[in-house]
Amino acid sequence: MKKVPKKQRQSRIIRIINEQNIETQADLVEALMASGIVVTQATVSRDIKELGIVKVMTGEGTQKYVTLSHSGEVAAGRMRRVFSEAVISVNRSNAFVIMKTLPGMAQGAASALDSMYLDEIIGTLAGDDTIFIATCNSEVAEKLRAKLVSLSITDSMETTES
Repeated sequence: MKKVPKKQRQSRIIRIINEQNIETQADLVEALMASGIVVTQATVSRDIKELGIVKVMTGEGTQKYVTLSHSGEVAAGRMRRVFSEAVISVNRSNAFVIMKTLPGMAQGAASALDSMYLDEIIGTLAGDDTIFIATCNSEVAEKLRAKLVSLSITDSMETTES
């Protein structure tokens, strides 16, 4: 077992994610170790963020990591699709926008949101089914809420503000 350069490690991560059902970072660390690469969970966490890897629900009710292509419009379309399919509601409270997603989809939706580089967003925090989005004030939050509603319209979309 050996420590390998970052590019090689990240390339192996993408291959593993594409070939196996990886549900947790610990599973990914284990798969990397099995392929001869020594890595910590913290390094894997940074690599996942850098590579734009997101966790999605499978048809069997479990979660797994998937890679999203970062090639121009294809990536933008996929990221927006992940975002619009995950979002259930978009609400505002003061300078925050709070989004509810399908269970297990907040991380993927937040990653998609972060990839949109919206100027109104100071930062995001995602749990299992909720994303908190910080803005600088309530007026900006309301504009962002309206923008996110339009990006995530589905038949079941609810929107409210408080």
